[in-house]
Amino acid sequence: MKAAVATDFESPLDVRDVPVPEPGPGQVLVRIETCGLCHTDIHAARGEWPVKPKMPLIPGHEGVGTVERLGEGDLPLSVGDRVALPWLGYACGHCRYCVAGWETYCTSPQYMGYTMDGSYAEYAVAYASHVVRVPDGVSSTDAAPLTCAGVTTYKALKVAQPQPNETAMVVGIGGLGHLGLQYARVFGTNTVALDVQDDKLQLAQDLGADHVVDGRGDSAGALAELGGVDIALVTVPSPAVMRAAHAALNPNGRLVLVGLPADDSLELPVFDTVLTGKRVIGSLVGTRNDLEDCFALHANGRTRVITEPRSLDDVNECFEEVLAGQVPARLVFEIGKPQR
Repeated sequence: MKAAVATDFESPLDVRDVPVPEPGPGQVLVRIETCGLCHTDIHAARGEWPVKPKMPLIPGHEGVGTVERLGEGDLPLSVGDRVALPWLGYACGHCRYCVAGWETYCTSPQYMGYTMDGSYAEYAVAYASHVVRVPDGVSSTDAAPLTCAGVTTYKALKVAQPQPNETAMVVGIGGLGHLGLQYARVFGTNTVALDVQDDKLQLAQDLGADHVVDGRGDSAGALAELGGVDIALVTVPSPAVMRAAHAALNPNGRLVLVGLPADDSLELPVFDTVLTGKRVIGSLVGTRNDLEDCFALHANGRTRVITEPRSLDDVNECFEEVLAGQVPARLVFEIGKPQR
């Protein structure tokens, strides 16, 4: 099968033929149709985070495809089912976090495209317990970004407990942010979109943002004129942007972080945080139930996914597009034809 393989942290991905993997007990072999390009894939391929991925590695955690073969065991899937292969490739199901419904914080997880091979390939192996069925009303192209960008921002807003009379700001209207903005509308909040690129600001307007703020100008003044914000969802991995979002929060405001800066450091004022009751929340993707919610919302016409198709052969050029900020929202690799 064709796959894009990271062989080390310095070299470009190598698109080459590799053996089709065999599903083990409890696993399924999935014929991949599409896979979104998440910035995390770039971090993984280049070893930019403190916890390093396995090497060699096939990246990709926004894969969508059809089940082609079943491993041993009584599995909840059938050959021909269309499924998504999300970041959380496996959780134990019995630690205190899994039992409490917080499986993304499992004490012994496996991560698709990080600790196990992902979906930058024509076939991928996944645990049958942790793939998520894609409903008929959602295309494989749209399902791919929903599998990470969608569920990540949906869960990030969900844990912030938005109220209909509150204002939620989404910082960075890219692959994650353009979906986060729509989920903020689904939760009923007054929405603010902040970005520094004209096309992203226009996209925010097209998606129905109540207010659009250009971060290249006096964004602090503009946000103050709006009355501040109650929730700030920061999708960009910039500590400076995170600090600015924190400063824009009203009392009892919530700063929700999903972007992961390479330097792994963020300084915030303690007095301001304590005296105004501001909260800083980290949120790691979402559960299988959360992803099912995202698929259901999309099938019901509540969200739009902005994508551009790409070939897996061009994966390294696509990485550079993302790093240069030239992508309107999400690049999606078209890997295999739908089998339906």
